[in-house]
Amino acid sequence: MGCYAVGLLYVLVALGRTSEWLKRLALHAAYLGMIFEFVSLTESVLFSPQVTLAAERNAEPILAFLIMMMFMLVYLIYKTTSPGIIVFPMVFLLTFVGATGQEPFLSMVPSTRKDWLIAHIVLIFAGYAALILSFGTSLVYLIQERALKSKRPGGMFGRLPALQVLDDISFRSLILGFPCMTLGLLAGLLVAEATYGHVQYGDPKILLSILMWAVYLLLIYTRWTAGWRGRRAAYLATGAFATAIIAWAANYFSAIHGFVRS
Repeated sequence: MGCYAVGLLYVLVALGRTSEWLKRLALHAAYLGMIFEFVSLTESVLFSPQVTLAAERNAEPILAFLIMMMFMLVYLIYKTTSPGIIVFPMVFLLTFVGATGQEPFLSMVPSTRKDWLIAHIVLIFAGYAALILSFGTSLVYLIQERALKSKRPGGMFGRLPALQVLDDISFRSLILGFPCMTLGLLAGLLVAEATYGHVQYGDPKILLSILMWAVYLLLIYTRWTAGWRGRRAAYLATGAFATAIIAWAANYFSAIHGFVRS
């Protein structure tokens, strides 16, 4: 959490002015934070009899870890930290919640397939991470577009990549995340069938997850087939992100798919 706080500080400073040394420091701190987080999550899984990936104290950190992994992949390819304006604050917040919250647990009935459940969790979280990265890049696209039109770019926005590059990052994030989200939902359906004998499609979490997948599919379709780019695609990505937030929040009040506090 302390390492990710450096990235948060970088965003706050870079909004007003550029700082190359702080940028390098934030990237190195993020690398170190990812290592600490990976070790922590690995230990939690190996030394716990429950599937702790789905526990609230691990759900937020593993999502933060996957978001940061995709962000670093984008940086290695495009050499830009522009999505960090969203990524760094969100990763810090998720890690903070996981580090300071209560310690819930996930109970399993004997018929639950642990391997399928782990696949479901990791794939779904990877889909979430890609969608969040796409949203962050789309938001930066809108800010950059407005700055260029006003002809007064400054701070971080004075050194952002071209709009085409931002649009490409957003689109590739979706292409990476959609198969993960699809396979994750299918694995979840298999787990539900094995555990309960049927899928309760009326449950808020399941219903909202399917809705999120449909919005995800619409986003892919409009970009690939209808040729939506730029502002329209950025607005649609924002809507998909809002749907994902609502679907995530359903974990806290779903009767069969939620976090259980100890």
